[in-house]
This record gives sequence, structure tokens and C-alpha cells, in this order.
Amino acid sequence: MEVATIGLDLAKNVFRVHGITDNGEIVFNRTLRRSQTLTFFAGLAPCLVGIEACGTSHHWAREIGKLGHQVKLIPPVYVKPYVKRGKSDAVDAAAICEAVTRPTMRFVEVKTPEQQAILAVHRTRDLIVRQRTQTINMLRAQLAEFGIVLPQGIYHALQFAKDCVNGGPSNLPEDAAEVVIDLCDQLLFLHAKILRLSRHMAQIAKREERVALLRTIPGVGPITASAIVATIGNGEQFNNGREFPAWLGLTPLNKSSGGKERLGHISKMGDQYIRRLLVLGMTSRIRSIRSEPEKFDPWFAEILSRKPSRLAAIAMANKTARMIWAVLTRNEPYTVRNV
Repeated sequence: MEVATIGLDLAKNVFRVHGITDNGEIVFNRTLRRSQTLTFFAGLAPCLVGIEACGTSHHWAREIGKLGHQVKLIPPVYVKPYVKRGKSDAVDAAAICEAVTRPTMRFVEVKTPEQQAILAVHRTRDLIVRQRTQTINMLRAQLAEFGIVLPQGIYHALQFAKDCVNGGPSNLPEDAAEVVIDLCDQLLFLHAKILRLSRHMAQIAKREERVALLRTIPGVGPITASAIVATIGNGEQFNNGREFPAWLGLTPLNKSSGGKERLGHISKMGDQYIRRLLVLGMTSRIRSIRSEPEKFDPWFAEILSRKPSRLAAIAMANKTARMIWAVLTRNEPYTVRNV
């Protein structure tokens, strides 16, 4: 029997494959070691292979695709409804095999190694930023116990850390002073790493044409633009501009029933990192829009005139996401719409 569709359930070392024919008859459901996977697929005729979009899935999708198979990545949340009962590798592989054949299924674009390299820089910088915030919070807490309260803002924490490393904290017990110096050293070390990674992102933005196109959109800087290009590529996996902000979780939850339309808060179901970058970018642009509205789309000034700033920032992020999709798919820079 010739295999037509395969569901591959990935893990660290032991994988599970479930294969069926065109008429749905099961051909095999077996385990594979990591070292056996490519040899197994090389011995099969080209077929459709479904994989959950999880860790290492993009790597395996590229490698299996080189063998002539058609590989599709499925979001895990869309595979769950096809799990019959219980939780096992065999059941998961069968569910993936079933889900990949659905005509209305939504798939994840397979990323190139270059895209994943850019995302690795973003993920690492994001981790170090959170570690820097944790260090500053710990430093503030330790100093507050001795009556030293730092002003708000990262600048004041960094300045204190520099002064502390150069001269040492005063009016602190010896043991506490040693701890504070260690925290200051850690803070300066993490901050230097963040600056280095930010410069790296700026270099990536200069050599990527699509990043340069996205930077023509007000409120989209090199970090946001490179993260978007590395995540969605040219954006062709979305049918229209509305699907991209919906994928990012910037659209309200639909709780309509019985002919009555009820919209809740935004879903927050998509890429949290890109959503946060867009919202922060729009928040920083609110003052500029109010002072120089002619440099922006008139819609932005209109929404700010009738909505609170935070709510307007979310709406502006949604609008900007649609602009991003248009710029990527049309491959042309953004131009301000005139009314």
C-alpha cells in the first residue's frame, strides 16, 4: 500500500509517525529514533507530511522537504480537536495526520535558516532585557531596606551602578555593600549585552530590503521590522490585511450569538513579542501624532480625538499591522494617505 499522508509527532529523541493511504487506511503507526528519521522518509515516495509547529519543527520541515515530500506545519491548537481520546504519541501522530488533510486548515509558513537566525537574536535580546529588569528590581529592593530609594527610570539605576562600581556604596554594611556591588556589575554587564545586540539588529535591518520598506511606516523601527520579516517573511500566508492583526491577537474576541453581536477585549492569541513591539511603537507615537498630524495617516489623529490613549494605541497597532501586510505583499514603501 502506498502512503499518501503522514503525521509526524516530534520530540527530543523518539518520534512517532502515522501513515495512511488515499482512502484513509492505516499503513503504519510506529516510533522512530532521531537518527532514523531522514532515512525513513528517504525510502518513501513523495507524500504529504504534517508536523505540529513546535520546537525544531522548522528544521525537520526543511530537511524532509529536501527529500521531495510536501511538508505542512500546523499550529498545535488546531490539532487538539482531532485527538480522539487520551494523550499518547500514537494518538497525537494520528491527530496530526487527520488535521493536515482538512481543506480549511491553517498552516504555518516554514521559516528559512536566515529567518530563524534573526529570531534567535531577538529572543536572546528579549531574555536579557527581562534579566536586566529583574536585576534592577532586586537592586532597588535591597537598597530600599537601607533607606536608599532610586528615582524611577532605568537611567538612574544605571548611573547608580556606575557610581557604585567606581566608588563603592556608602553608608551600607560590608556584607550588603558586597551584594550591591555584585548586582551593579551584573546590571552593567547585561546592559552592555543589550546594546551590542541592538547594534546587531541595526546591521540586520540595513542589509534586508523588506526591513527597509517596513521602516518607512511611522512607529516601526529596526527591531520591530526585523522581527516581523523574520516571523512572517513576505506575508503571503495571509489572504488579506485583516488576517495579520487577527493572527497577532489585536482584534476583539467575537462572542456573538442569536443574531446579537458582542465583541470583547482583544484576543492576545498570536505572537506576543510582535504585538508588544507594535503597541509600544504606537504608544511612543501618540505625542508626535498630536503635535504633527500631517506626517501621519489622518485616521490616527481622528481615533485619538475620540478614544482614550491606551485604547487608541491598540487600534493604531491594528491599523499599522494592516499597513505592514500591504507594504510586504506589494513590495513598495509606505506613503501617507491624503484626504
